[in-house]
Amino acid sequence: MKLSHKLEYACRVMAQLGRFHRQEKFSHIDGLSEAEQIPANYLVQILNELRTAGLIISKRGKQGGYALSREPREIELKSIVQAIDPELLERNFTDAGHSGARVASLWSEVSATLETKLEKYTLEDFVMRDENAQMYYI
Repeated sequence: MKLSHKLEYACRVMAQLGRFHRQEKFSHIDGLSEAEQIPANYLVQILNELRTAGLIISKRGKQGGYALSREPREIELKSIVQAIDPELLERNFTDAGHSGARVASLWSEVSATLETKLEKYTLEDFVMRDENAQMYYI
């Protein structure tokens, strides 16, 4: 399975935000970009999509930045996928032709299994806890 860089980057930045969720401070885009080695101009787009999906919040101003909208254990991997790469979950098979129905049925089963797995994992599973890690504040 080939996942997009955009989805990978979204998972990484969400994990980074999850590391410092309880500190109730907002992370600056430059710090997130540096920590996860994601180009800042691309990260802005990703963060906007995550914000639009309600997974993160943003705040303008000197004390502004980005933070998770809720606890990491409450954010399913599926919701990140839906926000960033919803086509990954699309089922677009038809039952045309002699074998179409069977092919569509099997791929639908595979797709359903993927969705079940995506619902099983949460952002908490991605978060690396490191008490000595630096936090990037504005």
